[in-house]
Amino acid sequence: MVKAEQKTQSPSDWFRELEEELQKKTEEIIQSSGEERSRKMEINRTLVEDFMLIWDKFNDIHVHITMDPPHNLYATFKNYPKEWEFKPDFDFSTINTVQLVDKTQAQGRVGDSIKFTYYTDEKGVLHLRGIFEYCEGENYYKYSGWKRIFNVHVLYDAPVNKVDIDRIHYILADVVKSWYESHLKKNRDILLAHIKNTYEKGETYTQ
Repeated sequence: MVKAEQKTQSPSDWFRELEEELQKKTEEIIQSSGEERSRKMEINRTLVEDFMLIWDKFNDIHVHITMDPPHNLYATFKNYPKEWEFKPDFDFSTINTVQLVDKTQAQGRVGDSIKFTYYTDEKGVLHLRGIFEYCEGENYYKYSGWKRIFNVHVLYDAPVNKVDIDRIHYILADVVKSWYESHLKKNRDILLAHIKNTYEKGETYTQ
């Protein structure tokens, strides 16, 4: 039995097909990256503005809270701290973390923070994750000395292209109300009890 002859591609044929496939994949990735960058820019601009409002509210009751990224990076103040506007040339897509950190010394509050960060999952999908973290004491380790123990609770987690800003606003309002009340009543337990009872427990780490 005679086998049918297989047509052999010339070197130029197979490479031309490869080039076409690579070009198609490049265009897909460029388009996806552009959409992702645009969405990230939109989300960050909203988060920064939201966190500025929260920061200012705590400032009204003389609670020392710091914000990252720092204000001078993206804002121009007309009358500090109430009147400000975004710098027109700032690229919000470069922000990877937006956070507020409590620096109050009383009741062990230093480090209480609400934070939104980006991460890429195992499938290469970019996510936005919101957490609240707080220090719950210290422990002594034989080889590294005293370290603070931080607990993390997950407030929000979604792929960037499915981020629900309304849901984030609901969560921010919920957390900030307890945080603010705990400062007014000088009782940190109000905040911690609410976080523990409402949001999923994440990792624990030492610092």
